[in-house]
Amino acid sequence: MLPSVLAKIISRVKKEGEKMEYVIVGLGNPGRRYEQTRHNIGFMALQTLAGRLEIELDHKSFDSLWGKGAVGDQKVLLAEPQTYMNLSGTAVRQLQSFFKTDISNLIVIHDDLDLPFGSVRLKAGGGTAGHKGLASIQNNMGTSEFTRVRLGIGKPVDKTRIEGYVLEPFRKEECDELPVILDQAATAVTEIILNGLQQAMNRCQTKI
Repeated sequence: MLPSVLAKIISRVKKEGEKMEYVIVGLGNPGRRYEQTRHNIGFMALQTLAGRLEIELDHKSFDSLWGKGAVGDQKVLLAEPQTYMNLSGTAVRQLQSFFKTDISNLIVIHDDLDLPFGSVRLKAGGGTAGHKGLASIQNNMGTSEFTRVRLGIGKPVDKTRIEGYVLEPFRKEECDELPVILDQAATAVTEIILNGLQQAMNRCQTKI
């Protein structure tokens, strides 16, 4: 291999492995079948954020689709795990390890059955409330001390329907409201990065 070609490859690897101040992960399931389902609202919010920041999720490695950019002067990486929800942590562990991001600067955007549809809540640490994606991340990272952007999807009256409910598409009236909710989630993430979690909670959480 020509020395100049080898140098370019080495340079690219070093650049892609540079430290990212924040890793922002949207949770969901890959594939067209799941695109508009409730469980994929994390993917939807991440894509809204990517559009706002002009970041293309055009890299495919670490079991993820991902791209790099910046919020202010902070280097950020946006990622969608492609492992399916219950194995999300394997992708997150690879990203966090390779890009050397502090666990406190890992932000996970996910659906939340315990919040009514339309609500946005922020928190650091805590339990998983049965969310398999969060449980996978916690198990793989060995800690729960990462930041969560929780997007309410409500829950069915019949609790035996929960598994099917999260994999159903949003209703038409919900779809009409989604753009505002996704935009608010994207704003919350940028606020966390620029001004910290507490200020983001004061400014971006809904009252629902």
